[in-house]
Amino acid sequence: QVQLVESGGGLVQAGGSLRLSCAASGRTFSSYNMGWFRQAPGKEREFVAAINWSGQNTYYADSVKGRFTISKVNAKNTVYLQMNSLKPEDTAVYYCNARRSINNYWGKGTLVTVSS
Repeated sequence: QVQLVESGGGLVQAGGSLRLSCAASGRTFSSYNMGWFRQAPGKEREFVAAINWSGQNTYYADSVKGRFTISKVNAKNTVYLQMNSLKPEDTAVYYCNARRSINNYWGKGTLVTVSS
């Protein structure tokens, strides 16, 4: 069982930056592939970024490529999402995800609001 707790959300002006953190419980964090997803009001949850268990491979949605960076620090059981050049359309609840084999866990989310 893995428990995920997101933090770092808030209100920021367009063009600003935020760093989201996702702290994970459990001793097997280093073996999990991690991801960030987001859900805007009235829309379905969508993929934002992912990183494999070792941290060597990263993947991004086209809408955030070049602006967001995902990283994973296994020693801290934490995954980060650095978000730069934020746009109003980035406004959403951001969810952390942990996956390994058939195991799939979600955090409760953190709200990011970008004002124009």
